[in-house]
Amino acid sequence: MKEIVVISGKGGTGKTSITASFAVLGGANLLVADCDVDAADMHLLLEPDFAGDEDFYSGEVAEIDQETCIQCGKCAEVCRFDAIPVVDGKYTVDPLSCEGCGYCARICPVKAITNSVQRVGNLYTSSIRTGTKMIHAKLGIGNENSGKLVAKVKNDAKALAEKEQKNYILVDGSPGVGCPVVSSLSGATFVVLVTEPTVSGVHDLIRVYELVKKFKINAGCIINKADINPERNREIKDFIRKESITLLAEIPYNENFTKAMTMGKTIVEFDSILKKIIVDSWEKIKQKA
Repeated sequence: MKEIVVISGKGGTGKTSITASFAVLGGANLLVADCDVDAADMHLLLEPDFAGDEDFYSGEVAEIDQETCIQCGKCAEVCRFDAIPVVDGKYTVDPLSCEGCGYCARICPVKAITNSVQRVGNLYTSSIRTGTKMIHAKLGIGNENSGKLVAKVKNDAKALAEKEQKNYILVDGSPGVGCPVVSSLSGATFVVLVTEPTVSGVHDLIRVYELVKKFKINAGCIINKADINPERNREIKDFIRKESITLLAEIPYNENFTKAMTMGKTIVEFDSILKKIIVDSWEKIKQKA
């Protein structure tokens, strides 16, 4: 079983649209994992049924028992995150600022503070319109631990793919180079880098590939909107040639990407010319993975 991870150094490159197109092309032969848990949107194109829904808990947050609290203020004094403000004359915990370190509970003289495990999001197992399953998740607003939630998505996807004897796991990773991306890359057999020929696109492609290199994973690159800046496009191609990254496709700028999304379709279901480019890149990916 091969694991193909699609990532980008920045948002807005068309990564998810391209990944959803690969999901349509792969059909029932693959299992989809949406690891972009901070801003999940694969569901907009693949119509999951959200049949399996479970709460995800990770990290801790402090709670103050107001009946026991003697308002001594020692907890606020030691909190380096300024997470214990005084509200209406009482010391309270701001859950968005609390890091769950537990120090306040340790120094409370009357044991009025306890730590509880946080519910930070939801994990879903869905059937999707391509005839297969998708594991996806939603991180709660303001919650952290997205790397752990990504790891849970990946582990559940792998277990289900093995059970259903899928040939591929297709992963839509998070943009950037943070913990969710690191978690997305773990166990990958091939990485698809989606970029665009802009100053930030070039910079972030170089940055995210430095991360991919540390995992020693073979990679290919798709340049989306390839014709908007010929100079930056040449810069990208020089870089990927130097790093022995496979050039999978150069996709021209086309407003049909947006039109397809507004209709809940992938570009391979909407535009025959772009479909050929993406089909060719998908065939290259399967050969390289």
